[in-house]
Amino acid sequence: MTLRPLLLAALLAAAPLTAPFAGQVQAQGLSGPYLAARIAGYGNDYDAAGEYYTKLLSRGAREPRILENAVVIFAALGETGRAADAARMLEEDGEQSQFADGALLLEALVEGDYDTAAAMIGNRGVAGALLDGLLLGWIAVAEGRMDEAVAAFETLAETEGFAPIAHLHRAFALAMTGDFEGADEILSGRAHGPIGVSARGIEAHAQILLQLDRPEDALELLTQANEQTNRPALQDLAERIEAGEDIPWTFVTEPTDGMAEAYFTLAAIFAGETTSTFTLLSARAATALRADHVDALVLTAELLDEQEQYDLAVEVLNQVPRDDPAYFGAEITRAEALLAAGREEAALEVLSALTKSDPDRQTVWAAYGDTLRRLERFAESAAAYDRALELSPEGQPRNWYLHYVRGIAYERVDQWEKAEADFRAALELNADQPQVLNYLGYGLVERREKLDEALDMIERAVAARPDDGYITDSLAWVYYRLGRFEEAVEPMERAADLEPLDPIVNDHLGDVLWMVGRKREAEFQWQRALSLDPEEEDATRIRRKLEVGLDVVLEEEGGVGALEAAGE
Repeated sequence: MTLRPLLLAALLAAAPLTAPFAGQVQAQGLSGPYLAARIAGYGNDYDAAGEYYTKLLSRGAREPRILENAVVIFAALGETGRAADAARMLEEDGEQSQFADGALLLEALVEGDYDTAAAMIGNRGVAGALLDGLLLGWIAVAEGRMDEAVAAFETLAETEGFAPIAHLHRAFALAMTGDFEGADEILSGRAHGPIGVSARGIEAHAQILLQLDRPEDALELLTQANEQTNRPALQDLAERIEAGEDIPWTFVTEPTDGMAEAYFTLAAIFAGETTSTFTLLSARAATALRADHVDALVLTAELLDEQEQYDLAVEVLNQVPRDDPAYFGAEITRAEALLAAGREEAALEVLSALTKSDPDRQTVWAAYGDTLRRLERFAESAAAYDRALELSPEGQPRNWYLHYVRGIAYERVDQWEKAEADFRAALELNADQPQVLNYLGYGLVERREKLDEALDMIERAVAARPDDGYITDSLAWVYYRLGRFEEAVEPMERAADLEPLDPIVNDHLGDVLWMVGRKREAEFQWQRALSLDPEEEDATRIRRKLEVGLDVVLEEEGGVGALEAAGE
C-alpha cells in the first residue's frame, strides 16, 4: 500500500474519521489523544501536537495516518531523530510517504550515511528535482568525488530555471576545496553570465575575493550591496575588511554545510509561496545539518512567529550567538514575537536595550520606531526614526521607508508640513512607491489641497496595486472631493468588494452613493459601517447621517452645501 502525498494543510486537518480507521483508534482507546493531536496540528500548535503523538506512539498506534502526521509534527519541532523513528515505522509497515522519505533522507545525511541517502534519491527521488540534485552533488563532494560533484551540478543546471542555483552551489563546492579562482569565475558571471546571487551569495563571493587577496573588490561588492539592502552580515563583513582583519573562508567548510545550504535554498524559494509548515520543515533540516546556520534559525523563528508559535520562536532565536551580526536582527524578531503575543512592554524592553548597547545601529532604531508607531506612541517613534536617518548616509535608496514611516508618525501628531516633507523625500528616493503615493495623495485629499496632484499620485498607486482596496478607496475619495461623484462610484464599489469588513470604506461608499441619488443604498452602507465597529467619532457622524442625511451633516460641519464641502 502507498500513501498518496498530501498537502500539509490537508494532512494535518481535522477531517472526519473514516469508519474503519475510527473503529481502530476507538478499539485501542486512542480516539481522544488522536483528535487532540489533529486539532493541535491543524492550529500549528506543534508542542501540544508533539505531546499527543508521543502518547499515541507509546500506546502502540501504528495507523499510517497517525504515523505520517507524527513525522510532520516532529520534523516541524526540529526533532530529526523522532521524525525518522516514526518514518521507519511507516516503512516497516510497507507504507510509502513523501514526508517519511524526507525524514529518513535527512537522518542519513546527518549521520553521514551517504550510500543510503544517494540510494534513496536514485531509487525514487525524495525532495523534488532541485533539492535531490543539489544533495547528490554534495554527497559526491563528501565522498571525495569532486569530478562527479561538478558533473552533478552541471547536469542540474541543464534544467530550465535551476541553472543559477546549480552554478551557485558548484561555486560553493569549489571554494570549499580551495579553488577560489573557479568559484570567482562563476559568481562574477564570467563563467555562465550573471546568476543573480542572493545576499548570502554576495557574502560568500566577498569571502572568496578576500582569499584571492582582492580586498578592494570585496569591499566594492559589499558597498554596492549595502546601498540596496540592510543585511547585518554584509555590513559587518565590510567593516571588518575596512579594519584590516584577516578573514578566512567560513561560508561552507564541510559538505554538510553545503547540504544545509541546499535545504535553506529550498526554504528561501518556498517562503511565501507555499504552506509555511513546508517551508519550516526545510529550514529545520538546514539547522539539523548545520546548527550555526543563523539565517535558517532566523527564518525558522519568523515562520513560527507567523504561525503564532511565539514560545517556539523565542526558543529558536535564543540559539543565535550574541557575537553574530544577525543577533540584532534576531532580537528584533524576538521583540516582534513578544509584541504579537501582547507583551508590549517586554518587546519595548528588548529594543530599548539594543538602542543602549548598540546606539549606532540604524536597524535597531528603525525597529524601535516601528514598534512605538504600532503602539501609537507617534512622537516617540518619530524621534527613533530621526536617529535611524542620522545613522544613514543621506540619499540612500532604502531610506525611502524611514521617511515614509516618520511621515506617518508626524501626520498622526498633526505635524502635516513635516509629514508632507517626509513623504516627498520618500518619493525622491522611490518615485513610484504605491504606499507613499497613496498616503500622501490621500492626505492631500483630506486637507483639500493640491487635488489634481493628489489624483495623479493615487492613480499611479492604483496602477501599481489594482487589487489594494485601501488604495482604490483613496482614488474614489479624491473623485468625491473633486465633485466627480459618478466617476467615484465604480472604484468605491470595487474598494468595498476588496475590503468588505472595513468600516471607513463602507462609510465612504455610503457617501458616494448618496451624492449620486442612491440614498437607500447609501443608508444601507452606513448601517453596515456601523456594524463593523468604527471609531466612536466616526460612529457618531454616521449616526447623524442616518438621522438627517449627508447634505445636512456637511452643512453643519462647514456651513456650506454638499458640493462645496466635497471640493466644488
